[in-house]
Amino acid sequence: MKRILIFSFITFFLYAGMRAQSVGIDEVLHRIEANNKELQANAQLITSQKLENKSENNLPDPTLSYAHLWGSEDKSETIGELVVSQSFDFPTLYATRGKVNRLKTGALDAQSAAFRQQLLLQAKELCFDIIMLQHQQVILNERMKQAEELSAYYKKRLETGDANVLETNKINLELLNVRTEFRTNQTALDNAWKSLFALNGDQSLQDNELSSFRSINDYPLPLLPTDYEQLRSEVLAADQTLLSLSSESAAARKQISASKQGWLPKLELGYRRNTESGTPFNGVVVGFSFPLFENRNKVKIAKAQSLNLDYQKENAAFQAEATLAKLYSEAQSLQTSIQEYREAFSSQQDLALLKQALTGGQISVIEYFVEVSVIYQSKQNLLQLENQYQKVMAQIYKSKL
Repeated sequence: MKRILIFSFITFFLYAGMRAQSVGIDEVLHRIEANNKELQANAQLITSQKLENKSENNLPDPTLSYAHLWGSEDKSETIGELVVSQSFDFPTLYATRGKVNRLKTGALDAQSAAFRQQLLLQAKELCFDIIMLQHQQVILNERMKQAEELSAYYKKRLETGDANVLETNKINLELLNVRTEFRTNQTALDNAWKSLFALNGDQSLQDNELSSFRSINDYPLPLLPTDYEQLRSEVLAADQTLLSLSSESAAARKQISASKQGWLPKLELGYRRNTESGTPFNGVVVGFSFPLFENRNKVKIAKAQSLNLDYQKENAAFQAEATLAKLYSEAQSLQTSIQEYREAFSSQQDLALLKQALTGGQISVIEYFVEVSVIYQSKQNLLQLENQYQKVMAQIYKSKL
């Protein structure tokens, strides 16, 4: 009982803090985006991959060589030769590879956005779980108070001989079950908060910040659109996974052109200085390298990779559309069930009337607990449905995160 009273006081002060400084789910997601270590690590990974792609279009290193020769009979006679040269691919190949890299950069940006959306979706679903568990805690707290009052009431009746042991034991067992559910739910709620803090970089939060995070109380109000075709076009057009595969596919097609240009000769320009005649001679070095072996099968490889990405893109589009259709159908079903539950609760029998009927002897303890269990189970079912609906809508609109 002391622990329950302490929790009640903590809940009261947290509620007061929530009212004083209200920060919703969007603010929580904003903080997680700024502090999450996985996002920071992924950002560095994407940066390194971009730089790696860019480095593939760099010029080869310049070469410098010097030869010093002396005569076999008169070692005082020497010849010196200095050569400085720079090799490079055919100029058009650099432009083509630059286009490939820009497309790869677009694909990496889309991958980064998809990773970010998935992590924020995880955080948002955690917020929804916290909201559901908080609402369940309110219901369980109400149910526990009623069970405690009945337990105290029947204990007095048992002492005066107005109640039997079986009825009293039934009520005490109900109280024990509710207390267990209350503690279990509280543990789940605490764990959900810990998971959310972990996503926030596990940073220590001051009291005012804690009250801000504890202000996650209400769900957003996402409306399920009636025009599915418009929703499908909007969602698929903003799907970062599809956008990434589209950029990768375009880059693969451009890579075919780059592989074909690999058959063009490589060039070499340089400077040469020779002192063989005793008088230094300076000149220009021009060279060509013909890729007879190095580029073999590279065009075929590029074409196969391009086809692979095209098939991946096509399959991903089918999967994304099928997933969206499934989510839309699930959201419709959940929305209907939620509406039916709410209509039923608007005309349900008041719990206070049931308690009055029990204490007045109009219904038995068994009848009372059957009715109360149905009502509370229905309330928890509604909370579960609302939670599932919010998660489904968040998955549908994850591109807006």
